[in-house]
Amino acid sequence: MSLVVKAREACKWDAVSLGEVMLRLDPGNGRIRTTREFKVWEGGGEYNVIRGLRRCFGLTTTAVTAVTDNEIGHLLEDLMLQGGVDLSHVKWVPFDGIGQDARVGLNFTERGFGLRAAVGCSDRGHTAASQLKPGDIDWNKIFQQEGARWLHCGGIFAALSATTAALTVEAMEAARAAGTLISYDLNFRASLWKSQGGVKRAVEVNRKIASLVDVMIGNEEDFTAALGFEVPGLDEHISHIDPSNFKKMIANAVKMYPNFKAVATTLRNAKTATINDWGAILYVEGEFYQSLMRENLEIFDRVGGGDSFASGLIYGFLSGKTPQEAVDYGAAHGALAMTTPGDTSMVTVKEVEAIIRGKGARVIR
Repeated sequence: MSLVVKAREACKWDAVSLGEVMLRLDPGNGRIRTTREFKVWEGGGEYNVIRGLRRCFGLTTTAVTAVTDNEIGHLLEDLMLQGGVDLSHVKWVPFDGIGQDARVGLNFTERGFGLRAAVGCSDRGHTAASQLKPGDIDWNKIFQQEGARWLHCGGIFAALSATTAALTVEAMEAARAAGTLISYDLNFRASLWKSQGGVKRAVEVNRKIASLVDVMIGNEEDFTAALGFEVPGLDEHISHIDPSNFKKMIANAVKMYPNFKAVATTLRNAKTATINDWGAILYVEGEFYQSLMRENLEIFDRVGGGDSFASGLIYGFLSGKTPQEAVDYGAAHGALAMTTPGDTSMVTVKEVEAIIRGKGARVIR
């Protein structure tokens, strides 16, 4: 089965995301527990992907989410507007005065350095997006009336509540009926599943969702924890990456889910917080395509690297590039995104193409 992408002329949106967008509070070079100031960014596993498609690759994208209608919600709105993503499908939820009914989620994230790993601490209970449920979104308008070429969602949003998992399925069924391609990033987060049954529940939910997915995306941990597949030879610290073992795992995944038209996995060996080996593998129509493995890649801020990989990969598919080119765009975009702070990409498509060609880091004047 090949990926059949709808014509751009027939659709208002190149890509649509479904997911929560939070405020990221970044202590810079400091630590969450001791800082006296934070830099504020917007971010969300699903949103980051379409923001990259809009900002780096110039595609038209819209975010489906819910935001609380107060000053914090409008700060989030302002940040999202800077990213260029359309907000016409944001559901605004009334504020009750204290945030007990609905609020904006906060994601405290420190970058880490050397032997000190990056740390994330979410404060996202009772958020507006986590309470989204089937029937809240007019999918007919998005997919049938306006038209969309691609829907992207992920395991972070599906893990927020039973209703967000159900809404993910509803969105995918509507997209599939309209001929819209669907990608899903497993994005396993143990902290999100902790109160909902842990890994067992994560596998149950994600396996149901997987049956509706065209392009499945994940990293070395995601496929094992979220879908229950084993990667041969992978230790608990993921200290050594053998691409051939990931190919075996992907082959098994495709046998279980013949609806997968493509499967992509990032390969990261975090030697330290600031030195990683980074690459990716893509499976399409029985063939494997591997990006350059960038060994000893210097990392400034690793958060969002996988999301930027996904946006580069999706750009490759939407723009009619070969599978090899698609995985190269994804891996290069992810690598560059980790050279700047924040969850989202700050790079240009020219910069992505330059490092695909092997251009070095000499000063550009």
